[in-house]
Amino acid sequence: MTPLPDIDQLLAAMARNLKTRLDNLHVREPAMVGIHTGGVWVAQRLHRLLDLTQPLGSLDISFYRDDFVRIGINPQVRPSHLPFSVDDRHIILVDDVLHTGRTIRAALNEIFDYGRPAAITLAVLIDRGGRELPIQADVAGQHLALDSHTHIKLTGPEPLALKLQTVR
Repeated sequence: MTPLPDIDQLLAAMARNLKTRLDNLHVREPAMVGIHTGGVWVAQRLHRLLDLTQPLGSLDISFYRDDFVRIGINPQVRPSHLPFSVDDRHIILVDDVLHTGRTIRAALNEIFDYGRPAAITLAVLIDRGGRELPIQADVAGQHLALDSHTHIKLTGPEPLALKLQTVR
């Protein structure tokens, strides 16, 4: 069985990598947005570690999913909250696990409904591979190779923990 990484170490490394990336791009005052639910938990921690001044935003992409007809509406739809202007802003989009890329595609669609950002940096706690869309993380806490029957799930918000699940 794959040993699960230490979340605090992953978050610290992600914060260092994001800071370096933002410094290299000369980004001042980036805005951070987490994807409900696990992405918001990760974003809250990164937001504190990076000491960002802009308030944290959150997205619920339920209405933007491309499998909406097949799986139905999420019974716990939350409103998205972007307490800043997206236009010409550098956005750090945060999610917990990057797998097929479809969640990120939905999040990008929603962000662009709010305006036109200057750039978007994608940060994920776990990149598990298995892409169906040409989307990749700019910053990943860890890359894990998992078979198609194994899923990884973040639980939280306190404490944050990763759990492997076998789906048949």
